[in-house]
Amino acid sequence: MKRILLKLSGEALAGEKHTGFDENTVTVVAKQVKQLVDDGVEVGIVIGGGNFWRGRTSETIDRTKADQIGMLATIMNCIYVSEIFRSVGMRTQVLTPFTCGAFTKLFSKDRANKYFSKGIVCFFAGGTGHPYFSTDTATVLRAVEIEAEGIFLAKAIDGVYDSDPKVNPGAVKYDEISIQEVIDQKLAVIDLTASIMCMENKMPMYVFGLNEENSIVKAVGGAFSGTKVTV
Repeated sequence: MKRILLKLSGEALAGEKHTGFDENTVTVVAKQVKQLVDDGVEVGIVIGGGNFWRGRTSETIDRTKADQIGMLATIMNCIYVSEIFRSVGMRTQVLTPFTCGAFTKLFSKDRANKYFSKGIVCFFAGGTGHPYFSTDTATVLRAVEIEAEGIFLAKAIDGVYDSDPKVNPGAVKYDEISIQEVIDQKLAVIDLTASIMCMENKMPMYVFGLNEENSIVKAVGGAFSGTKVTV
């Protein structure tokens, strides 16, 4: 593939600590992405904020404010991961849908395309810039805007199952499933808004486990053992 959108879980990047950052985990991810970039793949990245904040678990804070905290969590994640990427030899830019002073650049498709043409990895932080939209929705939105060939979802589990494998030891993993089936069966690979955007814009997804050795390179290179979500 020429251009992809990689979605990383905030919790997955925290490693066994589950909160904050785990530098070893992020460095392993960075070295894999560098292999892709060196092979000429243009990479956009969205990172969740769950290693710092899950606003919907708070019953005290106004939802809009809680979501704003979540957006800032994704920016912290992207700045940190961006610097680890630079430490292994990549060039990066963090783009946000709202102004963050000198911390980030304002997102536009033209700006992202300019960076991609120079071999720069683009981090899309700050979600959509609006409350009530998850990082899932931001992921699909950015993938559609930059005309990515697919979304690669690096998760804590290694694909899409017919039920929660943590709860049901007999859960069956799909090698391939349509986005319509994901919606109909309420499999919650991504949230409903994001799922419908994928379906309407014919954006395929590849769901795989981040913790497997060289999983990102294998997923993008075709040696894929996760679940392909077709459109």
